[in-house]
Formats: sequence, structure tokens, C-alpha cells
Amino acid sequence: MAEAQLQLVEITELGTNEKESSIGQASGGTVGQIRKSPTRDYKWWIRTILYSIFLITGQSLATILGRLYFEKGGGSKWLATLAQIGGFPVVIPLYCFILCRKLVPDDDTGSDSPPLWVAFVKVYVPLGLLVAGSSFLFSVGLQYLPVSTVTLISASQLAFNAFFSYFLNSQKFTAAIINSLVLLTISSVLLVVNNHTDKPSGVSKAKYAAGFVCTVGGAALYGLLLASQQLAIRKVLKKQTLKVVFDVIIYQSLVASIAVVVGLLASGESKGLRKEMSEYSLGKVSYVMTLLWTAIGWQVFAIGTVGLIFEVSSLYSISVGTVGLPIVPVLAVFVFHDKMDGIKGMSMVLAIWGFVSYIYQHYLDHKKSKMENRIASEIGDEDCLHASDNRA
Repeated sequence: MAEAQLQLVEITELGTNEKESSIGQASGGTVGQIRKSPTRDYKWWIRTILYSIFLITGQSLATILGRLYFEKGGGSKWLATLAQIGGFPVVIPLYCFILCRKLVPDDDTGSDSPPLWVAFVKVYVPLGLLVAGSSFLFSVGLQYLPVSTVTLISASQLAFNAFFSYFLNSQKFTAAIINSLVLLTISSVLLVVNNHTDKPSGVSKAKYAAGFVCTVGGAALYGLLLASQQLAIRKVLKKQTLKVVFDVIIYQSLVASIAVVVGLLASGESKGLRKEMSEYSLGKVSYVMTLLWTAIGWQVFAIGTVGLIFEVSSLYSISVGTVGLPIVPVLAVFVFHDKMDGIKGMSMVLAIWGFVSYIYQHYLDHKKSKMENRIASEIGDEDCLHASDNRA
């Protein structure tokens, strides 16, 4: 979910910068200069470090616990999926706090945003179904594949995002993006070649193949989700504020949770949950706590993501997530005794390289956007100065 949140906030940052630049031109360039970097005192460093810990710890904890559920006797894919997305109410107090503290800019009164029911039909329901689908496929992957393999395959969601963004959002294929696509593709192909040594005990070749295909499919759906979020905010919601970001995150998670609960009831898996809990090898309490902390872990991850965006930037938040990429495979070696051979190590290096290449392109785009906004603001100041001289 975090990549989707980063994508949303990147859109918001670009929209806010463009808005401030245009206001600055209209009012003599003064308003465009209001937004300044926060003073980086020790409190800022403490908050930034804390949010970074939240992001990395939440991601690692939730992924490891998601695999632990299946490792110790859990078998409900729908329940595991619900644990991934059903903890969104944890974010609501943060949302209310931000609104009360007026940390979120007021909505654009002049924007032609749709009514809530229209937004639900056109945006939140489709996005929620994509979230539910990708999360379910990810759960299948966690059930049949080593967690380290699932993590590395999931990195390909950036490649799918670039692919879908090319058609939906006119994404340009720069050298850095193409490099990222190639590296992430090779990384996944290496895992396919390595399947004879990577298959967990008790998992047949058919189930391993199903887990691999589902994980790739989940990454593809998540890439489509990211591109669709960008399209929805710009073309349907027509507002680029952080309030809209939280609205999309909360409402799409609500829709996804309802869809997963329906799937849980329709599949019949809900009837066996009591038996599954009693037969869980770590005990009933551990069964509940595993699912509970999985849900909390993903929301801690979300809070860390949003917090870093507030304190620093979305680019920094993506960078921290990239640094945390190798942590899950390393932890899996100790927790689940996953094999970390040369091919998987090479796959990890290529995945990180692909991430870095993708981030570098975002850095170039962010730098270009800031430069354009600064030039536009300076032009506004000069126009205001010339107008004052003419009046004099």
C-alpha cells in the first residue's frame, strides 16, 4: 500500500507547487515564496528518524508475520488478505489530527470535484477492488513461496507501474526507467530459474508455480492501481491536496475490506476459522496476535510513509523504503531458514539497482519541477516590479 500512498502524495506535491507558483505570479511573487523548508533542529531529526523506523519496521514486521501465519498452520487466504488491508481505521485518528491542526490545505473552491457518491462509483470502488485483488494474490504468494522470493518478485510492481502509466498517464520511458524495467525483469527471471532449490518443503511444483504466477499477478495489479490512482486524482477528483490523498487511502481500503469479507464468507473459509485457530501450532492467542500485528504493521508502515512525506519529501520516503528492501529476505533466513544462495543474492542486487534507477528518475523529475516553479516565481516577481515602476 505504501507505494500507492507515495504515488498519491507525489501528485499532491506537484499540484501544490504548481498552485503556489501561479498564485505567486498573480500576487507579485510573494505568496509563491511562503512555502519554506522546515528548520532542521533536533526535534526535526528525532521525528524523521522515528518515521523512518516506523516505515522500515512496519514493512518488515507485516511481511514476516504474513508468512508466519501460513507457516504455523494458517490456511485462509481471505483472512490473510483482510489482515493486510483491514487495519485502515488506525489511520483515521491521524487523519482527524491533521485536519484539526490544519496541516492539510483547504480544498480548492474553484475545482470541479464530483459528489461523494460519484467519487465512490468512479474512483473508490474500482481502486478498492484493485487493492483487494492484488492483496489476495500477494497472500497466495506468501502461502506457497518463501517470503524472500515474494519480496523480490513484488519489486516488479514498479515496472508494471511504468508500463501502465505509459498508456494511462503518458509516462515517458527515459533511460533510467528502461534500465529499471530491464533490471527488475531479469531479477524475477532469475527466481524462476532458481525454483528447484527455492521450493519450500511440503509445497508441490504446481503450488509453487501458482504462488509465483499469483505474486507476479499481484505486482501487476498493484502497478495498475498506482497508475489508476494518478489518473483518478487528476481527471476525476480534480483536487490535489493531502485531504484527497487520505480520502482515497481510507475509502479504497474500506471498499477493499468489504470485498474481502464477502470473499471470505462466499468461499466458505470462515466456517473453518475456529478449527484453524484451535490447531494453530503457536496457540490461539498467538493466532489472533499474528493477524492483529500484521494489520497494525501495515498501518505503522503507512504512518511512517506519510510522516516522512510531511517532514521531508516523498522522494526521501521512497528512498527509505528502498533501503529497507533487503531486510525482509535477510530476516527470512533467520526466522524461516530461507535459502540465500548466489542466484537469489544476485536477484536482490538487481532488484535494489532497479529501485535506485527508478528513484533516480523521480529525483530528476522532482528537481525539474522545482526549477520550473522557481523560474515561474522569479518571472512573477519581475513582472510585479516592472508594473510598480510603470505606475510610478
